[in-house]
Amino acid sequence: MGLTSRALECATVLAALACVGFTVWVWPRLARRGPRAVLGRLGAIAVTQAVVLTACAVMVNAHFDFYGTWGELVGHVPTAPGHVTQSGGAGGVYGVRGGLVEPAGPQGLDRVTGLPSGPSARAGQVESVRIVGRRSGAVVPAFVYLPPQYFQRQYHRQRFPVIVAISGYPGGIVNLGQHLQVPQTAARLERGGRLQPTVIVMVRPTIAPPRDTECVDVPGGPKAETFFTKDLPAAMRSAYRVGHDPSAWGALGYSSGGSCALQLAMRNPTVYTAAAALSADYKIKDDLTTGSLFGSGPQARRRQQSHDLMWRLRHLPVPRVAVLVASSRHGERDYGPTMRFLGAVKPPMTSARIILGSGSHHFTTWRREIGPAIEWMGRQLTFPQDTAPAAKQRHTAQAASPRSRPVLGR
Repeated sequence: MGLTSRALECATVLAALACVGFTVWVWPRLARRGPRAVLGRLGAIAVTQAVVLTACAVMVNAHFDFYGTWGELVGHVPTAPGHVTQSGGAGGVYGVRGGLVEPAGPQGLDRVTGLPSGPSARAGQVESVRIVGRRSGAVVPAFVYLPPQYFQRQYHRQRFPVIVAISGYPGGIVNLGQHLQVPQTAARLERGGRLQPTVIVMVRPTIAPPRDTECVDVPGGPKAETFFTKDLPAAMRSAYRVGHDPSAWGALGYSSGGSCALQLAMRNPTVYTAAAALSADYKIKDDLTTGSLFGSGPQARRRQQSHDLMWRLRHLPVPRVAVLVASSRHGERDYGPTMRFLGAVKPPMTSARIILGSGSHHFTTWRREIGPAIEWMGRQLTFPQDTAPAAKQRHTAQAASPRSRPVLGR
């Protein structure tokens, strides 16, 4: 019974109801004087409260995905094996073992509604996998959305663009599917000809839960930036037909995931050439959930400055990337920083914005923004990128400019 499974939720709720009912039934018999009756009352209260709190904790964890497995709950975070054999193939990863992308259990995917259904070549497919980080040593849960074209014969020579969708902290990948509805939105946009066929890999921002690693390489600690900029692209390219050129890669996220997306693109423009951030922060600071992200000593301040995006725009060469940021005039505390960030952007960097009149730091707001954000992202990424040398030569001129790339289906 998985930690985030519906069965465990139901079992703990039923156990809580049973304990409450039993306590109500037995209470008159314990309403007597004497140590045995007092101990009985205390025991009934303690057991009932413990079971009720357990049921609440299980439901909250299933909703926010704090811990994905029993191992994570007890502090065991899996690490990558010393030697990893890459895998490949035209389809998905099911049945592939020992590679950089490994098939996994549902990881909450069974609780996500509205996913593509039917033949893969007509509806697409969402896979539940684990991404193995050869350099960072992390093993991170992920969902991978594959569009219908990925399975169609006429596209068997093509490499597809990739959007890395990053959840907020402490939420997990289930939130990207169930609450933000990333794969459902992408499928709808593709059917309407508003998004080119795109692979989407959905991950959480932390690689060492419950610590919030904020996509930072922590001195002497988790190498989150290494995972997102080296391990994740290498793993996806080893198991799926996805683009090898940075022009085919973009990052998207909400809350701390949006902060990560901006950090990844602006700090690593040779890996990600586009980023879309919903309700993001523009600098990273230590707090109770992160611990010390930048170490100590004279280099700590310099490391922290390098993760301050406003500081980077003022003091470092501006990267050639495209960014989209989203906020609300009323209800979002990042509106002022967002406008200052947009005002600081200068060529060769380009920017776009989604500014709502009102909206809070919540999925009801982000669902209004995710469709336009994904559609914008699709216009920044190149497609197709060909797998065969002959086809590659035929499409060299088209691959030179992402702006000249047509959106299929229009």
